[in-house]
Amino acid sequence: MAISLRKARTIIRKALEKGRELELKPLSVVVLDAGGHVQAFEREDGASPGRFAIAHGKAYGAVMLGMAGTAQMARAEQQAYFMDAVNGLFGGQVVPVPGGVLIRDRKGAAIGAVGVTGDSSDNDARAALAGIEAAGLDGEI
Repeated sequence: MAISLRKARTIIRKALEKGRELELKPLSVVVLDAGGHVQAFEREDGASPGRFAIAHGKAYGAVMLGMAGTAQMARAEQQAYFMDAVNGLFGGQVVPVPGGVLIRDRKGAAIGAVGVTGDSSDNDARAALAGIEAAGLDGEI
């Protein structure tokens, strides 16, 4: 199963709605497919321009490593050398913190990831999860 543009837009719309509901700072949301390619991206008014790279890095790490941002952060804390090596392999594109949420289909297969940035990493992850669930998919934070 691939993430359609329609589902990607739903994820983004609902993640941004969750951010407004929680009164978060302006968010930026990217949806990547299973190959790490951008399916859709939006940046709210007031979000800083560098947020695309951060959102992308959160999602990219989730897709490429098959582990969500929370697990990546734990790995970075336990084995910094591993995450440093991974980031070298991927050209510095991995941001190993919460807010990079792995998307799984109902059978458990990883089909992409969402990266959200703009507020605290934990709040970013909450917004991402709300978007994923609204699209009828499962998220792994």
